[in-house]
Amino acid sequence: MKRNTKILAIETSCDETSAAVVRNGREVLSNIISSQIDTHKKFGGVVPEVASRKHLENISLVIDEALQSAGVEMKDIDVVAATCGPGLVGALLIGLTTAKAIAFSCSLPFIGVNHIEGHIAANYIEHIDLEPPFTCLVASGGHSHIVNVVGYTDYEVMGRTRDDAAGEAFDKIARALGLGYPGGPLIDKLAASGNRKAIDFPRAFLEEGSYDFSFSGLKSAVLNYLNSKKMKNKAINTADVAASFQEAVTDVLSAKLVKAALDKKSEYAALAGGVASNSRLRELLKQRGEQAGIKVIYPSPGLCTDNAAMIGCAAYYRYINGTKSDFTLNAIPNLSLE
Repeated sequence: MKRNTKILAIETSCDETSAAVVRNGREVLSNIISSQIDTHKKFGGVVPEVASRKHLENISLVIDEALQSAGVEMKDIDVVAATCGPGLVGALLIGLTTAKAIAFSCSLPFIGVNHIEGHIAANYIEHIDLEPPFTCLVASGGHSHIVNVVGYTDYEVMGRTRDDAAGEAFDKIARALGLGYPGGPLIDKLAASGNRKAIDFPRAFLEEGSYDFSFSGLKSAVLNYLNSKKMKNKAINTADVAASFQEAVTDVLSAKLVKAALDKKSEYAALAGGVASNSRLRELLKQRGEQAGIKVIYPSPGLCTDNAAMIGCAAYYRYINGTKSDFTLNAIPNLSLE
């Protein structure tokens, strides 16, 4: 095995076409992301067929740019990796098929990576001294997991969403408030001018000892509140609604992550995924982490969103562990972390 292993990684699980070159797992030589936000904004959310088509249009250009930006050629690459799931099946297939074709034609090892594992691995890039074990909350548009990271390729899922993921709830409430897409950053921005205590929206902590999440009841409560106000022709303070909703979500997320970290006696509680960029979630976690004596860490915003650098990092630890994927590997839209 080469000492300086360079991995060409590809990520196309949803609406970001991304390619990166990562050296030795933690050194990002390039990380190119082509966003489709403007394309899907007019639809109020991601349209799978449109996303797949845009990936097909962009992927070769993104890969070329990643290689050029890293200052390398294909002859310098040692491993090719791509997200194999979970995600939108059509979108996954574009990146996965491209990666397999490149690996096969260049006689290189190929590694399929779990998208959730990639989000967790983003913390290794941001915090170069971080090593397992630690506890991690993965919160995004499609996922809400609390994971005990036992080793670089060994995970125990402690809790997951039973209905809406946290990011999905943000998108739906943003749409109800007429804010647009994507909802998370827009609600976070609007909430800064609102009163988070204005409306007492429910918190679903579920049964004693559960690390699972449920945001469907909260979503319904917000929608009912808005409908009630409209039926009575009463003014709606959208900033207060955004702030109160955000507080309910981040209260549950932060409380459960810190409790899980305490139960596992973890030194670190980590954040990952798009919702990890939420300012109130970071603020609450810092407060609760300090009170509990737990160090709270998270990636920079660019590594919270879907990106190929995190896939390259995760692939590296699978590679040095002796893992290689077969070229028959297919896209798995509901792939489990375990």
